[in-house]
Order: sequence, then C-alpha cells, then structure tokens
Amino acid sequence: MTAILLSIATFFSTLAGGAFALRQRNRLHYVLSFTAGVLLGVVSFDIVPEIFTIAHRIGDDATNAMATLVIGFLVIHIVEKFILLHHGQEDAYAVHHHPQIGLTSALALVGHSFMDGVGIGLAFQASPAIGVAVAAAVISHDFSDGINTVSLMLIHRNSSRRSVAMLLLDAAAPVLGAFSTLFFAVSPYVLMLYLGFFAGFLLYIAAADVLPEAHSRGGGTLAVRLIGLTCVGAALVFAAVRLAP
Repeated sequence: MTAILLSIATFFSTLAGGAFALRQRNRLHYVLSFTAGVLLGVVSFDIVPEIFTIAHRIGDDATNAMATLVIGFLVIHIVEKFILLHHGQEDAYAVHHHPQIGLTSALALVGHSFMDGVGIGLAFQASPAIGVAVAAAVISHDFSDGINTVSLMLIHRNSSRRSVAMLLLDAAAPVLGAFSTLFFAVSPYVLMLYLGFFAGFLLYIAAADVLPEAHSRGGGTLAVRLIGLTCVGAALVFAAVRLAP
C-alpha cells in the first residue's frame, strides 16, 4: 500500500512537468533541446547501466538485451517510415509533422511510466528502504517525463487537448503500475529484455525525432544555446543517477 501511495506523488510530478511544457510551447525548441538531452541521458546513464547490473546479477552477458535494444530502435523506425507516418526524402523537417508519431512516441513513454510504477512496487517487495529510494528517484524523474510527453505531442502538431489527455494517461501510468505488482512478479531476465527494447525505442525518439527538430531553428548564438540545453539535460540525468541512493 505504501508503494501505491508514493506512486501517487509521481502523478503530480508528471503533471507539473507537462504543465511547464504547455506554458512554454511558444519556445518549444528550447524545451525540446533540453528534452533531447534528458532522453539521451536516461538511455545512457540510467537504463543501459541497469541492464548490465541485472545481467551481472543473473549471470547473463546482456547480449540478448542489446539485441532487443536494436529491435526497439528498428521498430519505431519502421513505424515512422512504412505505416504512412513519414515519407522518404522529405526535405523540410519542420513542416512534415504527423500527429500519429507524437501519439506513438508518447505511448512509449506511457509504457515506460507504467514500468516505473512496477519498479516501485517490486522494490517495496524487496524491502521498504529500497522501495522508498526507488520511489524518490521515480518522482524526480517523472517531472521530465511530463515535459517529454507533452513535447512529443506538440512537436507533431497534436492539439493542446489531446496533449493534455496523453499527459493525464502518462501521469496515471505509474500508479497503475505500482498497483499491478499486488498481483504479479516480473523475473529479472524479462525486465532486462524490456529495458533493452525501451532503450532502443527511446534512443530513436531522441536522436531521430526530437533532436533534429529542436536544433532546426536558426544558427549562430541560438544554435549554441540549444546545444547547450541538450548538454544540460544529459548532465542533469547523469548527476541525478550518480547522486541517487
């Protein structure tokens, strides 16, 4: 029950991040630049190291998880290129937005948020101390999740109403994930494979979708500021991971 109560805090953390992104939509390229750094940081400093930690714990070499990372990367690429979402050889990146891509990407983040809740619940199954530590990390991380969800919706010209609906779904996902752990347990090996798949999915979103759009606005000093925000986003995730209990 403690896991569920703490997961409710993630609901408000996600909403706060999404509200921030909505208020700053006229300067969305700044938000997207920061978001790209956060996404890259989460993959590099959080998810992939966790994959190798789990692999070491269960005596696996993580090759299968890296295979699912590639699969996740290719799945979103195929979705974009062959299911009437993107068309090849489009020259003007900033003008060929498709709401379905934003919806697909945001749903991937919702799935990740659900697993954040699962992580809280499973951590409490291990011990209350570990559960509290994991919950604190997820609560702080979900502010960025709210920003990312709204940004991915707005970048592809989804309406504010639709973006808010997806934000609410993303905010509710950790609570549902924590609640679900009252009824099942996930093996470390399956969790490792899931993390690999999601890392590939997230890497594609960051590198091939968010980052090009974020840095497509202008050059000179503006470009330096935008790249700087990307670096700041990645650095903040690095610091959060290193300082986490």
